[in-house]
Amino acid sequence: MSDSPTSLPYPLGVSLVDGAWNVAVYSETADRIECCIFDDAGTETRSTLAERTGHVFHGIVDGLEVGSRYGFRVHGPWDPSAGLRHNASKLLLDPHATAIEGGYDWSQAVFGHDMDEPDRLDPTDSAASTPRCIVTEPSFDWGDDRAPRTPLAQTVVYEVHVKGFTQTHPDVPEELRGTYAGLAHPAAIQHLVDLGITAVELLPVQQFVQDSHLEEKGLRNYWGYNSIGFFAPHGDYAAAGDGGGQVDEFKALVRALHAAGLEVILDVVYNHTAEGNHLGPTLSFKGIDNAAYYRLVEGEESSYFDTTGTGNSLNVSHPAALGLIMDSLRYWVTEMHVDGFRFDLATTLTRQGGDAELHSAFLTLIAQDPVLAPVKMIAEPWDTAGYQVGGFPADWSEWNGKFRDDVRDFWNGSDATLGTTAQRILGSPDVYEASRRSPLSSVNFITAHDGFTLADLTSYADKHNAANGEDNQDGESDNRSSNGGAEGPTDDEGVNARRARKQRNLLATLLLSAGVPMILGGDELGRTQGGNNNAYCQDNEISWFDWDAVDQDLLAFTSELIALRAAHPALRPSWFRQAPGDDAVDTVDVLRSDAQGFDDADWDNADARSIAFVLTAPGGDAFALLLNAAENAVDFTLPDAPGEAWQLASSSDAEQGIEPGASTAIVKEGSFTLLRSATVEGASA
Repeated sequence: MSDSPTSLPYPLGVSLVDGAWNVAVYSETADRIECCIFDDAGTETRSTLAERTGHVFHGIVDGLEVGSRYGFRVHGPWDPSAGLRHNASKLLLDPHATAIEGGYDWSQAVFGHDMDEPDRLDPTDSAASTPRCIVTEPSFDWGDDRAPRTPLAQTVVYEVHVKGFTQTHPDVPEELRGTYAGLAHPAAIQHLVDLGITAVELLPVQQFVQDSHLEEKGLRNYWGYNSIGFFAPHGDYAAAGDGGGQVDEFKALVRALHAAGLEVILDVVYNHTAEGNHLGPTLSFKGIDNAAYYRLVEGEESSYFDTTGTGNSLNVSHPAALGLIMDSLRYWVTEMHVDGFRFDLATTLTRQGGDAELHSAFLTLIAQDPVLAPVKMIAEPWDTAGYQVGGFPADWSEWNGKFRDDVRDFWNGSDATLGTTAQRILGSPDVYEASRRSPLSSVNFITAHDGFTLADLTSYADKHNAANGEDNQDGESDNRSSNGGAEGPTDDEGVNARRARKQRNLLATLLLSAGVPMILGGDELGRTQGGNNNAYCQDNEISWFDWDAVDQDLLAFTSELIALRAAHPALRPSWFRQAPGDDAVDTVDVLRSDAQGFDDADWDNADARSIAFVLTAPGGDAFALLLNAAENAVDFTLPDAPGEAWQLASSSDAEQGIEPGASTAIVKEGSFTLLRSATVEGASA
C-alpha cells in the first residue's frame, strides 16, 4: 500500500488530509480545473486537480501551506447563450475560501459583454488588481468561550456596522477604530453592556467587493450587501489586515462579546452575489459552474432570474448552491462560534420553482440540521417579488415590517391606526396566531440600516440623498416620517421638544411591545445621517457614529427602559392568547382612555388615537402603558392597580406626574406614560 495521502472529494475547498493539503471544487460543466499558487513575487504555479468523483474535481496539491495565496482556473466551454461561462484566463476565487486578500481594480476589468473572445486575458488577472484566496490555520484558542444562548423572550437586538460603530470612538485606540478589534475593545463593549442589549446583529461581514459604479463616483459600498466569499470575514474590517489575520481577529471579537454575555448574529447575504447578471464580472461562481450556482431563465440561459434587484439569484433548487449555503452556515457556527443569522431577502432562498415555499429545500435542510438547531434564525421575509411576513416556519423569527409601518403611522397621528397598532403591541397575533406562532416570531423594529435613523425619522419629512449621486432618486420616498415643524436641524425649542417626545414614544412602543425588539445602532445616541435614508454608499461621517454628539438624555432613557423590560416579565410576554378551557389568565387588558374595554365601533373610529394596555405577570409587578397620539391631552381613567398604587415608571413627557392613589392621569398630546404597580410582596427587582 502507498503511504501517500489520498485525495477526497469532501470537504470542498482546501483542507488537511493526512498531513497534506486537499483541494476540492464542484463543477458539472468544467473539463479541467487548476489550482494556482502565488508566491510573494506573484509568480504563479499551477496544479491540475487530477481526480474527479461525481462532479467534484479534487487532488492533493503540493506547495500549499498556511498563508499560501491561491485561486482556480477552470477550463471548459464558453457558450453564454447556453449558460456556460468557462474561461481559464480568469483567476477565480474558491467558493469555500476562509480568507481573501485584495480587491478588484474595476478600471482594468473586462465584464461579460466584452468576453466574446474567451481566450482574451482579463487585465484583472494582474497580481496588483485581483484578489487571492488564503489558506488559513483553523485552530484558535477559544479558552472557556460559551455561547450565551439568551432566550428569545429576553433578547434585545442591536443592529450595528462593525466599522461605523468605532470609527470615531475617542476611547478606542486609533489603530483599532473601524475594525473587529475595535468592536472588541473594552470601551466599545462597555457601551453595549451599559445599554442593556443582549445581541449584536452585524451588518454583512462576509467578504464583499466594491461596486464599479460607486468607485466611478468616488463612493464605496458601506453596507456590504455584495458578497463573494461566504466563509471569509471581510478583510477591510481587520486591524491585522486582510492577509489571513482577519479570521483570528473576528474569532477574538466573538470571544470578547460572549465574555460580556452578548450574542453575535450575522446579517448574511446568500440570496445573490457580487457577480451580477450577464453583463457583470466573473469572479468565482460564474466561471466554475454558472447554471449550478445561479438561477437562469428557462429557455434563455444567458439571462438571470432576479428577485433581489442585483442581477442574479442563487439557485437554491440545486444541490451545489444549497450545499454551499449549508456548509457556510455550519462553518460560522462551529468554527466562528456565532449565535444566529439574519437572512437578507430570505424569501428568495425559499423560491425553488419561482414561488416562495414554506417547505422549500432550504428551510427543510435548516430544520433538520443539529448544528443549526440551537442558533437564532431571523428572516427578512420579503424580496422584490413578494412580501412573506408570517410565512416562515414556527422556529424562525421575522423582521416585522408591519410593526415599523403601523407604529410610525400611529405616532404621526394617521387616521384609523388604533386597531393595527394594538395588534403590533400585542405581538401581531393577526399575523402569527392562526399558525400557532407566538409573539417571539416577530422581530419588532422602528428603524433599520435601510432608511432614516430615529433622529432623522423625527426631523425630516423628505429624504435628502443628494450625496449618493443619483439626484435624490434613490431610497424610499414613503418614509412615514415627520419633522415636527421644521426640516432638519433647528433652534426652535418647541420643534425640538416635539421631536424628543416622538423619539421616546417610538422607542417605548418598541421596547414595551410583545416580541423581540431590535434597535438600530446609534438611535439611542441621537445619531443622524443628515436626512439620508439610503446611506449604503456613504463610508464616511454620514454613516459613522459621532461620539462627540451623543444625546445623553436619550441614551439614559433608552438604557433605563431596556433595564425595566429585562427586570419585569410583564413587559416581555411570550404569549397572550389562551387555549379554550385553559385555566391560565390573560396577561394583558386593552382599554379605552375611560378604562373600559373596546367594542367594534371603537376600533372603527378613525379619529381614535389613545389606548391603554395593562400588563401583568404572575407574582410580578404590573404596568399600565398609556399612549396618546392625539393633538390634545387625554385624561385617562386608571384601572384598578393589581398591587400597590400606580407610580410613574417612565414617560416621554418630562413634566408627567401622578399623585399617590390617583384615579386618573392626564397624558400630554403626542406622548406616552408608563405606570407601575408593585406587588404587595415587593417584587420590584
